[in-house]
Amino acid sequence: MSVYKKWQCQNCGWIYDESKGWPEDGIAPGTRWEDIPDDWYCPQCGAAKQDFSMLEICGDTTGENPEKSAGFRIWECMVCGWTYNEAEGYPQDGIAPGTRWEDIPDDWSCPQCGVSKQEFDMVLVGQAPTKPLSSASQQSNTTTAASLVIIGTGLAGYNLAREFRKLAPRSPLLLITADDGAFYSKPLLSASFSHGKTAQKLSTSSAEEMARELDAEILVHTRVIHIDRPKKILTIQQDGTEHVSKVHYGQLVLATGAKCRKLPHYEGDAQAHIFRINNLRDYHRFRTAMIGRKRILLLGAGLIGCEFANDLIQAGFEVDLVDQEKWPLATLLPEIAGRDLQSALEGYGVRFHGDTSLTRIEKSGASFKAQLDNGEVIKTDIVLAALGLEANTGLANMAGLSVQRGIAVDRNLQTSDPSVYALGDCAEIDGHQLLFVAPLIACAKSLAQTLSGNPSQVNFGVIPVAVKTTLHPTTICPPRPGAEGAWQISREKSGVCAEFRNSRGDLLGFALTGNAIAHRERLSQECQPIMNNQSTNNR
Repeated sequence: MSVYKKWQCQNCGWIYDESKGWPEDGIAPGTRWEDIPDDWYCPQCGAAKQDFSMLEICGDTTGENPEKSAGFRIWECMVCGWTYNEAEGYPQDGIAPGTRWEDIPDDWSCPQCGVSKQEFDMVLVGQAPTKPLSSASQQSNTTTAASLVIIGTGLAGYNLAREFRKLAPRSPLLLITADDGAFYSKPLLSASFSHGKTAQKLSTSSAEEMARELDAEILVHTRVIHIDRPKKILTIQQDGTEHVSKVHYGQLVLATGAKCRKLPHYEGDAQAHIFRINNLRDYHRFRTAMIGRKRILLLGAGLIGCEFANDLIQAGFEVDLVDQEKWPLATLLPEIAGRDLQSALEGYGVRFHGDTSLTRIEKSGASFKAQLDNGEVIKTDIVLAALGLEANTGLANMAGLSVQRGIAVDRNLQTSDPSVYALGDCAEIDGHQLLFVAPLIACAKSLAQTLSGNPSQVNFGVIPVAVKTTLHPTTICPPRPGAEGAWQISREKSGVCAEFRNSRGDLLGFALTGNAIAHRERLSQECQPIMNNQSTNNR
């Protein structure tokens, strides 16, 4: 029997088993850890390969046969919105009820707009409901009470549900989501184009599979339209219907994530054609739009913008990267480190336009003409904006909860209502807003303890973040906002080591580029934690 190793992501806990490989990324069963490309990322959270550690040594398990899902699926045409339900088929075209998508003839086309199946304009959007997966329209006027209700099925919602289920295997659990509930890692949206990843490949589990794994009920394509906090009742409505239902909760968790910031107003006739990517549907639409196109104008050189530039240039596109700051990652990196990253990206073909911004975008035949405020004109085939995220606080505002930059919670992740909690990108935790995976995972573990009767506080330590700029590796560990100190810079052979120290010499943060990322572990051990021991109780 062959001996294989298992490797665990230190951010999210996902496990790579050498005996099984990861065929979704082209990694065959039996592939040893050292043979996986260095630019490979955790499929669940997007962490770099260096963030894994060996978990155990075990025998060959390739003979195991995981249970296959028998649930029917729903597919939506991304051109016109028409849906194909496998359970219902489409008898008008001779497609019997129960016919799987893959069994439909390749020459079949959308009955509403005529898009062909081969053009990949059909995308999986959901599961035909089978218990415990359901939709709001199937519910009676008042649903049986659930001791825990989670609103949102992103990384925060699903990871909390997993951690909670470990501690409370029999407690009723309900998740509500406005989308199809498919599990995917949002951080991978900015690093998957060059790997040939479609939206379907990024989705690793359907809502039905997640419901089965969690022994939970999941309401898909369902929106919460009112929260009655005194009575602990949610009013919900399924998309496309006027029917409303009510859900009683014991404890409620908001895991509503973040949304793209509103675009500035641009002159011209093409603002509506600017793409933004915040979910799988956005990613699919962008990939579809890029077919046959070559030139990309990327607005924003923050963390996500730099990752997109790194990804798209490797996918063979021409990339113009525009930012109002003078260097990339200007809010996270000192200038010398930012310039180092800029130089590396430019060396691979990215054209960086700093200290300027877009003022006008207009159609020019099948392409676009972009005017910058420095007078420069860029011709492009497509425009993608990566101008940052802001917390989704609409539900919290509607419910009268305390909101600051995000939903205000204390270190127990409790809002101003003791029965309502929040975590993930939508939350501001004791004054900290950390839109990264590692703190999200820590919050999920801590909140699961609290919700299962063992109150637990989060206390973030040192959180270095690997930016997915594989052409020039970059790690950031920003100092606390308002921290007093200065950057101390040292150049490496092909990188920069920047240490942020106060007047006493204490290390409060650091930034590493290129080969200087080798200092990550040493500096992480020395660096001061991001949270003080004393809570500010910002609820």
